[in-house]
Amino acid sequence: MKIAIASDHRGYNLKQEIIKELENEYEIVDLGTNSIETVDYPLYGIKLGEIIKNKEADLGIAICGTGIGISIAANKVKGVICAKINSEEEARLAKEHNNANIIALSGKIEKERALKMIKIFLTSKPNKEEKYQRRVNQILNYENDR
Repeated sequence: MKIAIASDHRGYNLKQEIIKELENEYEIVDLGTNSIETVDYPLYGIKLGEIIKNKEADLGIAICGTGIGISIAANKVKGVICAKINSEEEARLAKEHNNANIIALSGKIEKERALKMIKIFLTSKPNKEEKYQRRVNQILNYENDR
């Protein structure tokens, strides 16, 4: 599985730690940023969204100071469902109920907590129950009609 990961400067350190932990198990595409020098998170959220939209990676991980801004940016890309998560349950439900293709995290959380959430997200499967499919399709259809 190919995982794309992007962060702003406030997510850089956590991004680097996550890459070290995942690179032996997954193919990782590091989209930057490459230092703690201040950058604009929308550039990285959109870049990650485009990679997912174009199927150049299977899933994505976005990190900024809170995870909120970069998730908003990623969600502007057609076909992206980015969920800002804070817990293991949210990581699981992002995939099972919402079929998210990107998760967003705060750069302030500890590495071990982040890794638990990421591994749950990466190994969870979308729930095929009709009501979950219907809801995701409502979102995607609205996006396609615009």
